[in-house]
Amino acid sequence: MLIDFHTHIFPEKIAARSIAALEAGIRNIQGADYRKGEALTFRPATLAGLLDTMPASHVDRSICLPIATKPAQTAHINDYAETVRSERALSFGTVHPADPEAEQVLENLKQRGFRGIKLHLQFQQYDIDSPEVIRILQKAEQLHLLVIFHAGADIGLPPPVYTPPKKIRHMLDYVSGGNLIAAHLGGWEQWEDVLEYLAGTQIYMDTAYISQFIDPQLCTEIIRKHGAGKIVFGSDSPWEDPADTLRFLQSLGLSDEELALITHKNALRLLGECEK
Repeated sequence: MLIDFHTHIFPEKIAARSIAALEAGIRNIQGADYRKGEALTFRPATLAGLLDTMPASHVDRSICLPIATKPAQTAHINDYAETVRSERALSFGTVHPADPEAEQVLENLKQRGFRGIKLHLQFQQYDIDSPEVIRILQKAEQLHLLVIFHAGADIGLPPPVYTPPKKIRHMLDYVSGGNLIAAHLGGWEQWEDVLEYLAGTQIYMDTAYISQFIDPQLCTEIIRKHGAGKIVFGSDSPWEDPADTLRFLQSLGLSDEELALITHKNALRLLGECEK
């Protein structure tokens, strides 16, 4: 079984232009020649595109992660996210740290049956250990909501980095961390710091969008130090094909049990479901 805990979709009417804007941001940061002539995504960034490509990518279930870049977007985004609930795909909600009613938003999401939220503080421009974010994390912990957050640098956004491993470690002085998932193996392109500050802590990490960038030996070292029981499979689809993520993990020499924990067992536990 394979559960992809980190995917993205947009409503049909805005998907193409949303991806075009994100691709433009990547090439603005990485250079105009970055993968010139190539699409930076492997599938349409819609729910239909996700569901259509899941079989070929060997994915049984996907978790979709929306992002509110402005407080005013939150209600509309969460309304759409609520429609994405099936045996194959489930969407988390979102909240913005600048929203003075962020805690009420979380209570509303809990009442509506959401399992968790996504924060992307590079877009939202708040430090992970800021008071605004800490209050969201504390409320989410109280409500037993999962929180998955972008960690480390972002390929399409300039500095500063709002979620470096050292700040994530400081944030853990204020919350237990057992409901938190730091995306991109704890800090995209900051993996030496992940090894120093985060590996072995109580948070979870996902494997989204790392296979093309991380040294395999360092990846294995982080997984082993942190424990495979706190790693969940994520691809960042449509930016990476989950099949490529899976092949990368399979190349690391992990045991069958470690791979089972990463590919589905940990996800089922986090979602409060028994393994089937």
